[in-house]
Amino acid sequence: MTEIGRPQTGLGRGLAALIPQREESGGAVELPISAIARNPYQPRQAVEQGALEDLAASIADHGILQPILVTQTATGYRLIAGERRLRAAEMAGLDRIPVVVRPATDTEQLAWALIENLQRADLNSMEEARAFQRLVDEFGLGHEDIAQRVGRARSTVTNTMRLLELAPAVQEQIERGTISEGHGRAIGGISDHGLQLTMLAQVVARGLSVRQTEELARRARTTTPTKRTRATPPDVERLERGLREALATKVTLSSARRGGRITIEYYDEEDLERIYERLTGGRP
Repeated sequence: MTEIGRPQTGLGRGLAALIPQREESGGAVELPISAIARNPYQPRQAVEQGALEDLAASIADHGILQPILVTQTATGYRLIAGERRLRAAEMAGLDRIPVVVRPATDTEQLAWALIENLQRADLNSMEEARAFQRLVDEFGLGHEDIAQRVGRARSTVTNTMRLLELAPAVQEQIERGTISEGHGRAIGGISDHGLQLTMLAQVVARGLSVRQTEELARRARTTTPTKRTRATPPDVERLERGLREALATKVTLSSARRGGRITIEYYDEEDLERIYERLTGGRP
């Protein structure tokens, strides 16, 4: 097992084993922090402030134990891996920091930054998905190429990238940690973003497990929608959407020659009780 509790993969060899080494390199050297530009390919969007402060305190007491990785550019140096250490060193008041200098293409800069964060379990699932997508969009890599570079199975890369097809609100809840990647994959079994939001509301409100969410998605896929003989008026669509959001379940409005029908679906007896309370305010 690796230090983050995952099965041994290419990541378990350490970042250095995945980066070409230069024999002429003299190892770590010290550079002024001001001479190091940030990595524009950094996949991590945010750093937890408390953890950064703890690292800064440790650096103030013990110094930098592991050099950061940089590449030389026409105007100085650019960070490849070690974003947290560089920020913490600045926070600790250091002027210089030990570095290892390596030549790196743009593709390698993104891949190595991604690898380092994956090794430390620093990225959430959405950050991983966006980093993988950048490797596809900006550098033309296929899923198999990405898998080889980051030490993941091809299926893992593909499944992670499918999270980008989710409704933005679902992606946001995965990023916040409100729901897991497994919940997201289950919700992704429904292509309609409106239904995804309905499922999301149920998952959060009821604290559903991944297995329960998968069952909810299965039921939604197998439910035959009510056939409408004519186009749904915009007002009806708006009301239907509002009811879905208010009740956190699938609601269908069917118009007839006179009046119509409201169909409210529920998952189980507990869900029925929840919907009843929403409709009646808990009154018997």
